[in-house]
Amino acid sequence: MQMNAPYTSLVAVGDSFTEGMSDALPDGTYRGWADLLAARLAARTPGFRYANLAVRGKLIGQIVDEQVDTAAAMGADVITLVGGLNDTLRPKCDMGRVRGLLEDAAGRLAPSCRQLVLMRSPGRNGPVMERFRPRMEELFSFVDELAARHGALVVDLYGAPVLADQRLWHVDRLHLTAEGHRRVAEAVWQTLGLEAEHDWRAMLPPAVRPGWAARRAGDLRFAREHLVPWIGRRLTGRSSGDGRPPKRPELLPYEVPAS
Repeated sequence: MQMNAPYTSLVAVGDSFTEGMSDALPDGTYRGWADLLAARLAARTPGFRYANLAVRGKLIGQIVDEQVDTAAAMGADVITLVGGLNDTLRPKCDMGRVRGLLEDAAGRLAPSCRQLVLMRSPGRNGPVMERFRPRMEELFSFVDELAARHGALVVDLYGAPVLADQRLWHVDRLHLTAEGHRRVAEAVWQTLGLEAEHDWRAMLPPAVRPGWAARRAGDLRFAREHLVPWIGRRLTGRSSGDGRPPKRPELLPYEVPAS
């Protein structure tokens, strides 16, 4: 439930999901649910401030080392923490370590803000995701435990069937489209106790299934442009976020973009 006083600041912590991939703007940068949420909060609260420390490809250990202390020091009203999913997608993943790092992050962030927000991330349907689903569900069960211990809110995106619809996912099959991010922003908005603008859980119209040739062409494009490079980074220990700074590293007034 929303407190009487409006939220005056937001800090977003995490990886590519929070950075905004793949909600691409015309200039090639990414917007994403956190920017959309900040714009809506700024529209109702003069002087609203926003920082987004998220960087694509980050594992939970990197998020803790590189983002958590910075976020805690900002003293924002709302902090969103989404991390650990990249770890679950690695061939070798120590879930005990992931849980411990998330506990550390929540324990440092919760006392530093008015409201900590955690998420059960959306999960796309498909054979690749099925392989990792047990780890993902273990992660999300722990997120619920963390929220109960630290008074955090949980946005349950994983439990929303519409967010498993492949039409809300980019061709890389790892990141949401613009419409997917719009729905996530609305979900966080409503979880913060703010008045709903639309039903983010509403299902899409029935899909027209593409023909066999179109499906195979899509699979080949995905493998060539996304899967093979992703595997290559895993084998060489590289990340898509190596050397990349946060998209919005300082907690500054947020100017609502012109529509």
